[in-house]
Amino acid sequence: NGRTVRRQGVYLLPNLFTTGALFSGFYAIIAAMRGDFEPAAIAIFFAMAFDTLDGRVARLTNTSSKFGAEDDSLSDMVSFGLAPALVVFSWGLGELGKFGWSAAFIYVACAALRLARFNTQIDTADKNYFTGLASPSAAVIVVSAVWVCSDLGWTSSDLPRELGYVLGVLIAVIGFMMIANFPYYSFKGIDFSGRVPFVVMILVVFVFGLVTLDPPLVLLIAFLGYAISGPVMLVVKRSRS
Repeated sequence: NGRTVRRQGVYLLPNLFTTGALFSGFYAIIAAMRGDFEPAAIAIFFAMAFDTLDGRVARLTNTSSKFGAEDDSLSDMVSFGLAPALVVFSWGLGELGKFGWSAAFIYVACAALRLARFNTQIDTADKNYFTGLASPSAAVIVVSAVWVCSDLGWTSSDLPRELGYVLGVLIAVIGFMMIANFPYYSFKGIDFSGRVPFVVMILVVFVFGLVTLDPPLVLLIAFLGYAISGPVMLVVKRSRS
């Protein structure tokens, strides 16, 4: 009768990637409960890859939706909020009593606040920068630290107590960096379909070769460097103003 009829349902492709990220986070929790910390850490990396793809695919195929945004946010809370905290708690923080679960909770609470703030500012924020450390990057730092210690043979039973406290402080600091007003480059402005100088491909090959030398350590250093870039960028910006 001349009225616009809206199609019911959701877009399949981007939500498949979102579900993949959610599954990866859930698997990380299960693996950590079984004591398989290396697969748990790798699962978080897969979750980050799926989380990156769902947004890009939605924009490229023009299938963005309110449902997809809410689904993505809930998936992020599990994969980059609860999962990393439970992985590190199962690995070593559980032996530290109240300090351990308090540090893990601080991280989870900050991840929730970070995602809530991101959702409220999504229409007004600068697309080229994040305000606060993105939750996937924070999660990767946490699980990479666990992965490095696991590679060194440190388990919850023989973990130096001092190292456990250092890791707990690190997790709490990373949590606060998610809600701090530090600017972080989002990499959303990179045009992957455009042409680049040949030297860029050489650098890509070099990076892959570097990662294969010691994946957990190289990735931990790389993402810690990214985490530090936010405060550095803020200091530089204020010094120029």
